[in-house]
Amino acid sequence: MNSKYLSLLLLMLSPSVWATKTQEKAVDEIFSEWDKANMPGASLGVFQNGKIIYARGYGMANLEYDIPNDANSVFRIGSTSKQFTAACIVLLAEQGKLKLTDSLHSFFPAFPDYAKEITVRHLLNHTSGVRDYLTLSFLKGLTDEDYYEDKDVMQWLTNQTALNFAPGEEYIYSNSGYWLLGQIVKQVTQMDMAEFAAKELFEPLGMYHTHFHNNHKAIVKNRASGYAPKEAGGYQISMTTLNMIGDGGIFTTISDIKKWDDAFYNSEVLSKKFWQAMITQGKLNNGKQIEYASGLIIEPYKGLNAISHGGAFVGFRAELLRFPDQKFTVAVFANRSDANPTSMAFKVAEVFLEEEFKTAAQVKDSSESNADIAGNDEAATQLAAVPLEQLTGEYQLNPGIQLTVSIQSGTLHGYQIWNQKEYDFEPIENAVNTFKIVGDDTFSFEFDDFENNQAQVINLSRNGSMSAWNRVDIVDTSGVELSGFVGDYYSKELDVVYQVTFKDDALFIQVDNNAPEALAVLAIDQLSYDGIVLDFVRQEGVITGFIMSAGRVKNLVFGKQ
Repeated sequence: MNSKYLSLLLLMLSPSVWATKTQEKAVDEIFSEWDKANMPGASLGVFQNGKIIYARGYGMANLEYDIPNDANSVFRIGSTSKQFTAACIVLLAEQGKLKLTDSLHSFFPAFPDYAKEITVRHLLNHTSGVRDYLTLSFLKGLTDEDYYEDKDVMQWLTNQTALNFAPGEEYIYSNSGYWLLGQIVKQVTQMDMAEFAAKELFEPLGMYHTHFHNNHKAIVKNRASGYAPKEAGGYQISMTTLNMIGDGGIFTTISDIKKWDDAFYNSEVLSKKFWQAMITQGKLNNGKQIEYASGLIIEPYKGLNAISHGGAFVGFRAELLRFPDQKFTVAVFANRSDANPTSMAFKVAEVFLEEEFKTAAQVKDSSESNADIAGNDEAATQLAAVPLEQLTGEYQLNPGIQLTVSIQSGTLHGYQIWNQKEYDFEPIENAVNTFKIVGDDTFSFEFDDFENNQAQVINLSRNGSMSAWNRVDIVDTSGVELSGFVGDYYSKELDVVYQVTFKDDALFIQVDNNAPEALAVLAIDQLSYDGIVLDFVRQEGVITGFIMSAGRVKNLVFGKQ
């Protein structure tokens, strides 16, 4: 029998090679909710020291034909694909066919002059300022069901008269940057990046079941279907007809991704210089180092160095998490849109690296002196649990992304203004002024920086990543004349008209034939919906337009017609 097929057969038949029974049980418990024959799920791979120590599937790859997930199911992995786009660029740089200092304008002169200041490195590190094309498509009124092509995306981007920020000034994730990198590969090599990657990466590495999926009509053997849960129960197919690659588009398997992981440590195909370029983190103009490298996030977790990237598109979710010093990697590929593979991957890592995490924590504890806290009454007061009333108020990550914390029936309660989601909090044991959402261990909310008996910040933690939500003053908007905002507003950059209407004492906004969205009043001339903020502009007291900011797209100008 061919050795390649024998190894694949052994992988499918023997899910556990090196993991202990206790570890297997603990890992299976993480995925137990999906380990059923009537729902989609995921495939898992755990690699260490070049070996597959655990690999198996949970749930179904295809609900119509009752095909289960396994290590050879082919998944779309969303933005986890970005490292392969980056790899193509780094290879071309090694081959002397481009420089990371080359400007975007040198490849695509149709862009406005700002592209002269954007380099390939900026695109790799998400520091270019180029607006995110997926967000632009949403703001144009398009949905996941709509079809558009590369030429449309290029037109949208070249139509943007401004950037989110000057190149190198900030770090904001942008799918446009990686889509453009794919177009640069095509421009330089005169072949589609799917073809270049196959020739230069996948075939040399023996990744025969991996490709950039640039043709939605192509037949893919062992493909897992993507699904989304229905409100009434059950699942529906969630796939796409879009052919864009670069920001996503990789189809791969657990078996193949293990070969990619092996190449990180030892490869005749990819040099040490190549990998050093891949993991070199970006820097802003002020010298600050950011977490993003080339399609990879470099961020320690519980004292251990970690390299990772997640992915999410239509009915697929993915995470590839590597602890390089331990030569340990977890890959989770899911075919359900409600999955959180990042959280699951970290939980799997906890099972196998428990002792390493403990050791790292002990080293950290021993290096930190408690002397400055023991004799400091103010610090001692800060660490003491406070009444819930001192935690209530409005906290904001960005304008429009605002959390209201209140007390309901004696319980701390959260309300997300941008999507109207609400939930109760419960304290986390052995932690001071720190809470989690009831029934959800994904996030922790630490209330901190107390002034005048009020917390000034929430440190929100998710799998080791931290974001600070600052207290904001509650603005009295009771006197705002809502009817004054009514009208049609046009954006030349999007080429769309937004309608603001007033009905039943409330404002609504609508684009094209999409359903109207209720607008919330954040300030005197600031409205928001679904995390999108509209800052209205007046001339001599009369509204003449607004500036729209929507996460990965900022400062879009709309004029009132």
